[in-house]
Amino acid sequence: MAAQVIGFVGKDNQGIIGLEAKYDSLLEGERGKILTLTDSRGNEVDSEQERIPPVDGKNLVTTMDVVMQQYAEQTIAKAVETKGAKRGIVIILNPQNGEIYAMANYPSFDLNEPFTIQDEAPATKWDSFSEKEKNEYLNKMWRNTAINDTYEPGSTFKIVTSSAGLEEGVVTPESSFFCRGFYVAGDRQIKCWRYPRTHGAESFVQGVQNSCNPVFMEVGARLGVGGMFRGMRQLGILSKTNIDVPGEASTIMHQQKNVGAVELATMSFGQSFQLSPIRLLTSVSAVINGGHSIVPHFGVSIENTSNGSVRKLSYPQKKKIVSKETSENMKMILESVVTEGSGSKASVEGYQVGAKTGTSEKLPRRSGKYIASCIGFAPADNPKVLTVVLIDEPEGIYYGGTIAAPVVSELLDNALPYLGVKKTPQKQTKK
Repeated sequence: MAAQVIGFVGKDNQGIIGLEAKYDSLLEGERGKILTLTDSRGNEVDSEQERIPPVDGKNLVTTMDVVMQQYAEQTIAKAVETKGAKRGIVIILNPQNGEIYAMANYPSFDLNEPFTIQDEAPATKWDSFSEKEKNEYLNKMWRNTAINDTYEPGSTFKIVTSSAGLEEGVVTPESSFFCRGFYVAGDRQIKCWRYPRTHGAESFVQGVQNSCNPVFMEVGARLGVGGMFRGMRQLGILSKTNIDVPGEASTIMHQQKNVGAVELATMSFGQSFQLSPIRLLTSVSAVINGGHSIVPHFGVSIENTSNGSVRKLSYPQKKKIVSKETSENMKMILESVVTEGSGSKASVEGYQVGAKTGTSEKLPRRSGKYIASCIGFAPADNPKVLTVVLIDEPEGIYYGGTIAAPVVSELLDNALPYLGVKKTPQKQTKK
């Protein structure tokens, strides 16, 4: 369970990946010693020995919930296998304080036998591989793609563009737009996903509900390059989250000085740059939690097994990075994406859910390979749980709203009652 997160130790008892590597100095303890007096040739001079007993390593208490982790793993495995996809990721965290309840990668490996190949195809010809090929395959198998890899987020990034637009005052929920099925940026005509059909006249809220690219390209143009980068910096997009697992990938972004009209347009709807899933989820947390920064983490405390003392781990103090007004507006807008827009399949009966779906085409373009994703949270007015689902290279239908949103619904449907979040009473309609 949670193989890529927990990690394992090598022959010398040193942590190799995951929490085992990050907290190695605290977990490993000290070996015992037997000291004897010898001459220069190593012969014992005195039979007396000094024994220094071993010191047990400390215990790490984590935020990970066994039940939620197991369920996340089962759910993403089922989704990947059903869609014939290459791989899948699920992260579930508390957007208020950054505690990670679950992080699942599929396919995975057996932590008890980390050098055993799970995939039958390479396993049968393993002996014919060179040492370099074996190491490359093992590192790929052990890789925590939720943290170590980057991807183009697609429309889920529109949460960031929306927040930046509201913060800078270039757009309000009531702002009017018109979708002609395309948007002209510089010398290029960039199509809406609905092209050749159009969305026509729509408010900003409807633009988010429809995930209309021309609306976001217009918001990006109003922000300008400076405003867009200010918004991204404000939400930490350009820096690491400092999660307590090694190997976090940096965001791959255009240099600000090189961004023209076309780059600005594509950035506004989540293309032409890459970030890690944990980076996007951390930024979205600030958008929906009232506006304060969080540090995603697994470590809660360190227990000293010899004397029973406990040291609570601390993380950087929360900073206000988004206004309360923007946060309230974004929660309302993202809830409407589920009730009236493209995220309807993320809904959960009895709960207010906010969500944003995404479908990003992988490089090289027109390769026919996509990543379907969805970010969802609940309860919408005061989020207790936030999750992201990524399904990499699904076969057949590949839209995030069609295949990733139902997985978010399934995860929230089980996580919310388990966390003790009560259902909202259904409003009674008068006859």
